[in-house]
Amino acid sequence: MAIIVAKFGGTSIGDGDRIRKAAQSVVKEYMQGRKVVVVVSAINKTTDDILQVVEGAIGESITEKQMADVVSMGEITSVRVFASTIESLGVKSEYMDPHMENWPVITDSNYLNAQIDFEETEKRSQGLRDLLDQGIIPVVCGFLGKDEEGNVTTLGRGGSDITAFLLGHCLQAEEVIIVTDVGGVMSTDPNKLTSAKKLDKISVEEMRDLATHGAQVLHPHALRYKDPKINAKIIGFEHGDLSAPGTEIIGPSGDEMLRTTTINNEPIAIIAVVGEEMMTKVGILAELTRALQNNCINIYGISTGQNSITLFVDKSTADTAHEILHEVVVEHPDMSSLSLGRDISMITVNSQDFIDTPGIITRITEPLRKNKINIVEISSSQTSVVLFVDWNDGKRAYEMVRSVLE
Repeated sequence: MAIIVAKFGGTSIGDGDRIRKAAQSVVKEYMQGRKVVVVVSAINKTTDDILQVVEGAIGESITEKQMADVVSMGEITSVRVFASTIESLGVKSEYMDPHMENWPVITDSNYLNAQIDFEETEKRSQGLRDLLDQGIIPVVCGFLGKDEEGNVTTLGRGGSDITAFLLGHCLQAEEVIIVTDVGGVMSTDPNKLTSAKKLDKISVEEMRDLATHGAQVLHPHALRYKDPKINAKIIGFEHGDLSAPGTEIIGPSGDEMLRTTTINNEPIAIIAVVGEEMMTKVGILAELTRALQNNCINIYGISTGQNSITLFVDKSTADTAHEILHEVVVEHPDMSSLSLGRDISMITVNSQDFIDTPGIITRITEPLRKNKINIVEISSSQTSVVLFVDWNDGKRAYEMVRSVLE
């Protein structure tokens, strides 16, 4: 029998009617022959209400251990209500919270942003299998963990998503279903643009970048536990049906690593365009990039300054790009000249952990400084760092960066 993990966010169980609707959707899957593990968040706004009370009563005097204990009460309440609702529909259910001996999610003792002990969690997840084999629907607290001493820990706000994908991985589930207050992943925030459209599919890489850059639909760390063999989707609670269509999360590719370092095989050339106070002039960057686009020339990177714009292109297309951009420069009153520079290596480092790693750029660049390798340009996002160095230094710099991050 296939195992599915269904996670219900706080809004999707925001009141009694929604909890019953959610429980009915779980029971429906159960009656169709599927084993279901339920993960629930705190009932809508419960945690926020608790935090407001804590602020008024204790303020900054509360310890991290105390805070973890207090905020856990939202999920601890949710699992009891949800499991009881399932049983009212005629199916056996058991709730699980960190105070219980059979609790599966084991972490370190960082109470408010705990790191998961994956090996121990995988071992203890066998208890969930035992319940499933007995025809029982487990209802598990999302967001919470327990350290080796039995203290309650939390996985950070939004951590219920982590719980769902973590248990899905440990149980080798067929599918992980995230039930939210939207019908899936949207092309943009529908609260800001009414023209937002639901996506039928999105890759793990795209979803991770969206979440990392602020999209609230999924916790950015949850997808590190997304196995490529496990189906995953995000659906809206209004359907009351776990089989409802939503947005399918595709991947990751089988060889994807949490942290990768790559270097381009062929040289990249620099083209620098200068002009007085270019960045105060509207449309200059668009004109330069459009000219290259119209001639099918790819741009690997762009650097901007008050009086300059630097573009990085393939060495093989550099002469053509230089000629094309020169035509743009001589015809534009706000651009004065351009130059074609030396050959460059591009080293790209990707990791979903960068967003939570203070000093990562220093760690990457320090060995280059010590070995007197100049960085021509550097760019970064929340999940990647890109270094441009002289072509002759490229392979040496690449090995140094790799050795630091391994």
